[in-house]
Amino acid sequence: MDTENLLSEYDVILASASPRRKELMGLICKDFRVIPSDCGEDIPEDIKPEMTAEYLSRIKCGCISEVYRNALVIGCDTVVLCDGKVLGKPEDEQDAARMLRMLSGKTHQVITGVTISCGTKKSSFSVCTDVTFRTLSDEDINDYVATGEPMDKAGAYGIQGKGALLAKKINGDFFNVVGLPVSELAAKLKNFTQK
Repeated sequence: MDTENLLSEYDVILASASPRRKELMGLICKDFRVIPSDCGEDIPEDIKPEMTAEYLSRIKCGCISEVYRNALVIGCDTVVLCDGKVLGKPEDEQDAARMLRMLSGKTHQVITGVTISCGTKKSSFSVCTDVTFRTLSDEDINDYVATGEPMDKAGAYGIQGKGALLAKKINGDFFNVVGLPVSELAAKLKNFTQK
């Protein structure tokens, strides 16, 4: 699937500050710009937890596409869902430890919402991956939090780093857990640009 050629006629913008997403986007398209969205991330009460990531991706995409109206903008957001609760990025080390205790020994969902827009055309989707953590001791949690890795990541862990040591099983798209469902996004971009 050659998305590179399909996207070559577009000014492609990734509306994300994540270095991981930037790296993964490079698998789909080499020629793109990164312009992080600094829009607010307030979630209305009527948004279902499993739709949070997609809602936030629309906000981020919309902020950038309002300024760059002729560009093809890709907005993304990733959340961790555990026992029906959305876990975003931890506020501090105690919050990170609290989240990791919640995830210990359980299966949770990592949901990445993606919105693509160009001009008046928009498309949004979500991808969900199940991740099962092994049972974590207090020492495991404290050692991991001390690395600093959890602090800028939804659910307080990064699967592509030392957080991989916490996971027992992944069912679904690994790259979705990192923050960008590359296979699904490539397919969606192909459809989006051909219509």
